[in-house]
Amino acid sequence: MPSTARIILTGVILLGILLLIDWGAWRNMQRMWSDHARFIWIRRAWFTLSTIQMVWFVIYAVQWPAWREHHPGYLLVTHAFLLSLLFPKLWLVGTEMVEGLRYGVQWLFTSSEARGGIPRRTFLTMTGQATAGLILGAFAHGMTRGRYGYHVRRMDVPIAGLPEALDGLRIVQISDAHLGSFLEDFEPVKRGLDMINALEPDLLCFTGDLVNDHSDEAEPWIPIFQGLHAKHGKFSILGNHDYADYARRTDEERERIRRRIREIHGEMGFDLLLDEHRVIEHNGEPMVLAGVQNWGRGFRRSGDLEAALSGADTQRPTVLLSHDPSHWEEQVMDGRAPVELTLSGHTHGMQMGLEIESLGIKWSPSSLRYKRWGGLYTESGQHLHVNRGFGLLGLPGRVGMPPEITELTLRKG
Repeated sequence: MPSTARIILTGVILLGILLLIDWGAWRNMQRMWSDHARFIWIRRAWFTLSTIQMVWFVIYAVQWPAWREHHPGYLLVTHAFLLSLLFPKLWLVGTEMVEGLRYGVQWLFTSSEARGGIPRRTFLTMTGQATAGLILGAFAHGMTRGRYGYHVRRMDVPIAGLPEALDGLRIVQISDAHLGSFLEDFEPVKRGLDMINALEPDLLCFTGDLVNDHSDEAEPWIPIFQGLHAKHGKFSILGNHDYADYARRTDEERERIRRRIREIHGEMGFDLLLDEHRVIEHNGEPMVLAGVQNWGRGFRRSGDLEAALSGADTQRPTVLLSHDPSHWEEQVMDGRAPVELTLSGHTHGMQMGLEIESLGIKWSPSSLRYKRWGGLYTESGQHLHVNRGFGLLGLPGRVGMPPEITELTLRKG
């Protein structure tokens, strides 16, 4: 955990950035509306809302460690408010920068007599502000209906040499539940779980991050997750948020929480794989299902893939559960491990993005950090599927990146 001095310094820097963003966004608004009859009311509304935003941010910067531990609802409301305003304002700042560049170029190449006629308000400003309004609307939808808009993605996974008996085996994957972010809002989440059961999976795999940071978040969800069923069982692993690393605690407190999280997996009916494997039989044909503890580039590296595969007949089709997709890149792909299919999560697709499959559009801010952030990837006959997450973290909604339930069907390649 960062020191108090570091938290304060970070807060001051971020507040300065927010003020700069607000100033740039306001200049863009002023360009458009300064000669409007009701401009004074627009200005009052803007500065009232911005003042609330800045004061709220200061309170948040001081209180977030306590809110994270004891009042997660405050965090969700704060994130919803601050982020819903931030992204439209960032767009306005971008528009203003382009407008400033356009004005500067015209000024340089215009005679001094004609410079007074250079327009300060253009179609770019109007479309930029309209787009900012659409962004605000998208965030409003994403933080209300969008956060529970569970989406089933179906895909076939071709595996070379797959035995006939395993052709058609269906694995349903969910990931990153982050149950503390739902604040015990059971009914909409239960609709998502009902969608999982309706798929009647052969295997159900949960690929980590059951909670945000504390085992208490998962306690009320035990009976609901007990209702999930799969023909050959329910299997799970730990993610980076399942180790109680993100708050100030003693070693004893941290270990107690970790132990309870592992127990809860079992009470929910999951077979928690801690650097180990199971042999699954489907239509009389065996396959290997392995699971590692969290191992990620820039995150905790507790997983031991060698231990997980120890004693396994990896001549059989092998599926690996590993929370962070960077683990696949570092230790599995290019034949570094005898694993045909790896199931990961972790990225959430940043809970925002734009995906239009028919147009080949697939983008998320996650792509700035992760080369493989969502969907199915194949390298030299080895497959990685990155689930975009079932729950929420940080951003209390989903904008163009719906919560995901994945049905992967093994096919003979």
